[in-house]
Order: sequence, then C-alpha cells, then structure tokens
Amino acid sequence: MYDIIGDIHGHADELVKLLNHLGYKDSSDGYFHESRKVIFLGDFIDRGVELAQHKQLLKIVMEMVKHENALAVMGNHEFNALCYHTEHNGKFLRPHSDYNNSEHKAFLNEYPDNSDEKGDVLDFFYSLPLWLELDGIRVIHACWADHHISVIKALCPSIKLDKESLIDASTRGTKAYQAIEVLLKGFEYELPQGRSFLDSRQKSRTAARIQWWKRGASELGEVVLPVGLDIGAAGKRALPKDIPVYGSDEPPCFVGHYWLKGKPEPLAKNVACVDYSVVEKDGKLVAYRWDGEQVLDKTKFSYVGKSSKAA
Repeated sequence: MYDIIGDIHGHADELVKLLNHLGYKDSSDGYFHESRKVIFLGDFIDRGVELAQHKQLLKIVMEMVKHENALAVMGNHEFNALCYHTEHNGKFLRPHSDYNNSEHKAFLNEYPDNSDEKGDVLDFFYSLPLWLELDGIRVIHACWADHHISVIKALCPSIKLDKESLIDASTRGTKAYQAIEVLLKGFEYELPQGRSFLDSRQKSRTAARIQWWKRGASELGEVVLPVGLDIGAAGKRALPKDIPVYGSDEPPCFVGHYWLKGKPEPLAKNVACVDYSVVEKDGKLVAYRWDGEQVLDKTKFSYVGKSSKAA
C-alpha cells in the first residue's frame, strides 16, 4: 500500500533514514519497495539553509516519481518557487523582496542561476498535481475544501498548473487565488484589529490557521492554530460559516503543512497530518503507513528525528 511522507524541507539525510526505516532499498533507479509506494505531500524545499541538501533530496524524490516508486503532490513552497521564478508583465509573480529571498535562500544557494538543472526542477514542480484521490484515500498539502477543489478543476481539469493558471492563481482577487490559498496554505481567519502573534519563524501574523478537521467545536478559540493561541475576546466568537467541513463518512485524508509537535496521532478518525517540524531540533520526519483502513490508527505512524531513534 502507501507510505505517506510529510514536509521534508531540504532534509535529505532524514529522508534517507526514513526510507531505510520503512524498508525501501536503493537501486540504480532510486529507492523502491517490493510491495509499497511513497506518497510525498510536497514542501520539498526551503528551510534547512545550513544543510545544502536540496539537490540530493530532489534527486531522490524525482527518481522515485519517475520510476513510479512514489507519487507526489504540490506544496505551497513549490507553488511559491514557481511564482518566484516566473515573470509576467515585467514582474515576477512572487516579488524578490528581502523576506521572499530569505524564505527561498536554501533553494537559491544550490540553484543560483538559470541552468538546465534548475529548469528540470521547476518542470518537476509543474508536473505535481494539487491533490490525489486514489484507492480510497485523499492527499492534499493543507486543506480539503470541496468548493475550492471545484474551482481548480474548472480552471485546470488536469489539476496540474501551467503558466497561465499559475498567473491566475497568484493574482489577488481571483477565485483561483482564493482556492490555492486554502488548498495549499490552509483556511485562515483574520484576527481582530490590533491582535497578532509570532509564528515559528518569529514573523508577526494577523491571521490564524483553523483546524478545519475538528468536529463539535462551537467557538473560534477551540479551532485556532497553534493550539492554545490567545486571541482574546475573539475566542468566544462563533465559528466562521465558510470553514470547510470534512464529514466523518468521507475517505481518509492526509495533509502536511501544519508544523505539529509531539507524538504523531490522527487529527480525526479520517484525517491525519504528517508534518511534525523536521526543521526544528526536536522535530521529526513522519510517515503514515496506510494499508486500506478507513479509521486511521495512531500505531501506523513511523518517524525519524535528528535526536531521536526511529519509530
């Protein structure tokens, strides 16, 4: 069946450790398993500036996908990279600001020019579907939202972006822009004026991510991320009516993106996140070993970390 692996962010060493731990073997055609296949959840790049492992990581991933030993979906960092390297009307779709340059530095360190090698990587990013539905599961980087999925299907039936749809999806105010924001970056709620918090990179944020998979909540404070975030009196507000709803009878859905901590476990009986902050000192690179079950099982998570034994 499938081993679903979360955000790697340039950490090739941890990916090799995890693949070995899961029983994959290296060959002239890359890593393979005799009876299983990997599904990567995107966010292969950025972070890990000091590692210089992007080329190693992308070689592993691209070879596995090429030889059908893995599938992969696009993460927001692959989307951002395409926008950063795409010009339209004399401007890059993602401005080359100090912040964006810093965010993309780990990738730029190893792909500094417009080489064929960089072009191959960007072509690979274009080849990534925005989500997968197969064999009774759903896989998407951040949020399964039926309305926004319908928007993208209408824009690009292949559910793969090309330059034209990339321009549309990076233009504020379009339906495609709103869809990509939710599908690849998660549903967010703008906090009351004057309220903000610092994220894991110490950037001030005025919008909080929402736990769209959480059922039975009635107030905003119950569903904001990070868990325990103090949003003051706004925590007593009713839930926004446009939060995506993922029913308990829908297929298992796997996501990355959310930089969770602690011991991996399902978010709901049919929703699991496999992003456990591999970039951080105590983070983990996580996989879920899916074997057809419709109710997800916390014992099916496997992971490796910088300072912890494989599990």
